[in-house]
Amino acid sequence: MGHDDRDAVDEIADQWARERPDVPVASIGVVARVLRIAKAFADHRRRTLAALGIDSATFDLLATLRRSGEPFRMTPAQLTQACLVSGGAISQRVARAEAAGLVETRRTAGGHTSTVELTPVGRERIDRDIAEFLAAEERLVAHLAPDERAELTRLLRALHAGL
Repeated sequence: MGHDDRDAVDEIADQWARERPDVPVASIGVVARVLRIAKAFADHRRRTLAALGIDSATFDLLATLRRSGEPFRMTPAQLTQACLVSGGAISQRVARAEAAGLVETRRTAGGHTSTVELTPVGRERIDRDIAEFLAAEERLVAHLAPDERAELTRLLRALHAGL
């Protein structure tokens, strides 16, 4: 099926339009597809990370530190903001990654974590995993032409900004 052909979402919209002509159904074409795509992407991501032998939370932590640039070090507050999770969730992620030798923490005199930094083992791990991970994600969108990807990116950015 080409990407201009009708699909199950079109059928759903048609059915609602027939059964409830008094309600707007145009949003179904966007929202239902985004939800279906999100589920497919999440399932694919889960399988990819499982194949790599890393959980999503640890991967997110290591990737966030790695893309921050040298010295691959951030404060817990910076990690909380960048990972879009609570401070408690970051503490748990850091503790697991530290126990695995992937990150190292520096602490204040009071025992609070002041910074979290990738270890050489953590950097090697994320550098290997991110290459495989992004190659797997690339395969998800490889059927779209570069100009289609650019347009989809622009439209999704606009949709997200409007929320």
